[in-house]
Amino acid sequence: MARGAAELHRLALEAVNRGDIARARRLLVSAAGLEADGDTHARILGTLAYVHSQTGRLSEAEELCLQALRSPQLSAQTQARLAGQMGALLERAGRFDDAERWLDKGIAALRDDPVARATMLLNRSLLNSRRQRLDDAASDAAEAGGLFDAAGDELLAAMARHNLGYIALMRGDVVAALTEMRAARDVVGDATVAAATADTDRAEALREAGLTREAEELLASTASVFGRHRMPQSRAEVELQLARSQLNHDPAAARRTANAAAKRFRAVGNETWAARADGIRLRSAMAAGGPLPGDAEQVAADLDEHGFSNDAAALRLSQDIWESRHGTRPTSRRPLRVPPAASIEVRLLTYEARAARAAADGKDAAVRRHAAAGLLELRRWLQAFGSLDLQTSVTMHVGGLMIEGLAAAARSGRPDVLFDWSERARLLNHQIVPVRPPEDDALAADLAELRRLRAEDPTGRWRRDPRLTELEDRARERQWSATRGGGIRRRATLAEVQDRLDDGTALLSFVYTGQVLAVVVVGERRAKVVPLPGWATAQKLLPGLRADLDMAASIRTGPMADVVRRSLDERLAALSHVLLDDAVRVSGAERFVLTVPGILEGTPWAMLPALRGRTFTVAVSATRWAGFERDVPVGGRVGIATGPRVARGDEEADAVAAAWTGPSDAPVARLRGADATVDAVTALAGRVDLLHVAAHGRHAVDNPLFSGFELADGTLFGYDLDRVADVPGVVVLSACEAGRSSVRWGEEAVGMTRVWLHAGTQAVVAAPVIVADDAACDLLGAMHGGLASGLGVSAALARASVETGIVAPFQVYGSGF
Repeated sequence: MARGAAELHRLALEAVNRGDIARARRLLVSAAGLEADGDTHARILGTLAYVHSQTGRLSEAEELCLQALRSPQLSAQTQARLAGQMGALLERAGRFDDAERWLDKGIAALRDDPVARATMLLNRSLLNSRRQRLDDAASDAAEAGGLFDAAGDELLAAMARHNLGYIALMRGDVVAALTEMRAARDVVGDATVAAATADTDRAEALREAGLTREAEELLASTASVFGRHRMPQSRAEVELQLARSQLNHDPAAARRTANAAAKRFRAVGNETWAARADGIRLRSAMAAGGPLPGDAEQVAADLDEHGFSNDAAALRLSQDIWESRHGTRPTSRRPLRVPPAASIEVRLLTYEARAARAAADGKDAAVRRHAAAGLLELRRWLQAFGSLDLQTSVTMHVGGLMIEGLAAAARSGRPDVLFDWSERARLLNHQIVPVRPPEDDALAADLAELRRLRAEDPTGRWRRDPRLTELEDRARERQWSATRGGGIRRRATLAEVQDRLDDGTALLSFVYTGQVLAVVVVGERRAKVVPLPGWATAQKLLPGLRADLDMAASIRTGPMADVVRRSLDERLAALSHVLLDDAVRVSGAERFVLTVPGILEGTPWAMLPALRGRTFTVAVSATRWAGFERDVPVGGRVGIATGPRVARGDEEADAVAAAWTGPSDAPVARLRGADATVDAVTALAGRVDLLHVAAHGRHAVDNPLFSGFELADGTLFGYDLDRVADVPGVVVLSACEAGRSSVRWGEEAVGMTRVWLHAGTQAVVAAPVIVADDAACDLLGAMHGGLASGLGVSAALARASVETGIVAPFQVYGSGF
């Protein structure tokens, strides 16, 4: 039986709500050709106008909606619906004042149609978000969600919740934004266009969190969806978000992407959004070091006119920073104004612009003052972020500001000033004290499924499984929302650190300004800045170090072994000469605390000649090291876990157990074989004081908290440590790459060692590179003998190296003494 116009329109609306724009268009075109009363025909035209707007035909959409409104004898309800539709169209076109008038008119007239009213409230919520009227936006979204819930429309209620998440993002609450967006996304499911729309906003939240790789992968998938559905406006919006993300790490690519977005916006007649793309294009050109664009001020004025004051401010601030750094600042400077409800990006850019102006004027004290104020602004924003993942990624926003402060501190030549700024850099990613999250059964289930997927496919094809990506995303976002901030760590002063040093101990604080490397040598009574003029040489040596270390661990016999070893020894000696020899000599100390910038992460300090056989620890920061008690004996309850396929794993475990049997009489618990599961090892970790794990380890470069070590039933991930309520004081990871970290945005490094330390462990013994099984077994077995006799962790490891003659990359992270 042939369907009538009203039935086809109903089916088209269902298709629109599912995001099936192509089917909706076909149904509406058919419906428009059938006989219908005036109200039905006008509603068909209004919905067709919406479909046109989704496919970029904005001018046609507006004309079609106006045509429907001119239809004779329309009911009041239909007029109201069309008014709301007109408002939604104009919002998409960037004509916000006109959009607000039409939406207000439609909402006021729809008291008796709760679903239609809720849809308009949702559109007005989006409009108010664009205009930074966040309280009004939240009120509209909440009311819309309540009306959709009452009507039993789960999908639209989820979209209202998504809007609340987007408003949280605009307020700067990234954790709440991602939590709400994830919950809404789970309901939206596979409704293709609706899901892609939600994912575009979620990518924006990920970018604000500093997770640019994840954001850009998500945007790539949404762009393909909008491309297949022939939705150029939506695709251009995705390109705009992609360009904003690329701006942080690849300005040349950002410029190309923003240019493509601007062209696409103009092709559909949307000059308002084209101006936003132009703003990113110009900022990208300046970030790439090109000449100052001549149209920057005109584009900023256009953005202000269209209501995008935040975008305009970001462009003007970027121009101001460029002028200061290139010596072309105008004689009469404009005031640096921050618009109301400015984003964290704009607020921090304001401080960076002030610091850059001061640097151009040669006022280094003012540079440091403005940079410090900006870092304080970031700290206020970070106070709710307990997650290590988020703390280390959001510092993306202050890279330029930190470099300004560090460079000004280095120019002072004063050890107290440079030490202060080195600690500011170190504390960026662990200044918020985390509150241990409660047990999360859903997180545990997701991690268990991830382990199973990996274990069932040894070929590695699981990496391309979309279910894996979904599980990883969900696990991360659960951890972000569950781990909250519990306070601020106060930065230690130079005098306070010196009070914790004895006559034989020195702190070597390495500081990198983006151009030069220096070390602040701090002793009990004095401090000195030691420049490292050979840094350019070290930069050439570091890239090949990992390959030399891997080969030396793999080729231990035969004619090539000596060749490989000589090459490695020469490289290590050259690095030691550049990085350590002068500092160690100046210090006159016997044991050392090292704090290092991200560019030196992964350095096997224990293998450098200047530190071989010496007692040292690689601290997260001097502040964290000074906060621990000194030389607390290691002992109490000992736990040992052995993973599968470790050549001398059982022998190593036997040696560790034997070391604690005798005078120390420490209770020892062991897990091996099928008993060494992830659940068993996390449970063991929660009831011992010292945990030793002998297992194969892997570092996940792209997602460091999915690094871990292999146990009987799969990988124990960094995220699994949230399941350990009371972590051990000392953890020994006899696992290849367990000490390796990925560096995010300069100073901050993330890996398994940092996860244990973030959770509260005092000292972690690990290696940043591959270690031969023989070296691990013999060296660490001897180390436990020293621990059992009462030595501290660093001293025990140093003595073991001397006694066995083994030079290996195992080193102590955290507070080894």
